[in-house]
Amino acid sequence: MVHLVYCDNSGKKGEKVLDKIISESKTMVVRGAAGRKIPHSRVVVGETLYFMEKGSMKITHSAIVSNVENYTKLTEDEINETFEKNKVKLNLSEKQRIRWHKKCLCLVEFNEVKEIETLDFDHQSNMDDWLIIEKIEDVVVGTSIPYNYEKFKL
Repeated sequence: MVHLVYCDNSGKKGEKVLDKIISESKTMVVRGAAGRKIPHSRVVVGETLYFMEKGSMKITHSAIVSNVENYTKLTEDEINETFEKNKVKLNLSEKQRIRWHKKCLCLVEFNEVKEIETLDFDHQSNMDDWLIIEKIEDVVVGTSIPYNYEKFKL
């Protein structure tokens, strides 16, 4: 499987998530929810992450998953400890830290970030901010297939 990760584009240049990934000042992404939700427990070391800036419709970079940590039913203290332990890798703004302050967390560390030939993303209305797909071409204009969450349910 491969993963398409939408990166928040709020903030000024140099503070955007994808900018931090490209500069390697961010080497881990987080997704959180009140209960288990994609990508929790569905990311495996060695898989490829593809990144796109939210709203750009352009997939521009990739990386390789080097470590994954999945947590459930975290207490407030455990959430704070997890963020503090991974503070440098996550490089979160205060707004992002508040957004991802959830009881179920999936932390995905990556390396080998590289720019790829830009791919045009074929957005479908039922897509979330993290997609698990068999191959990146499944969501690229001209080769995309209808996205179906049924296949990737927890």
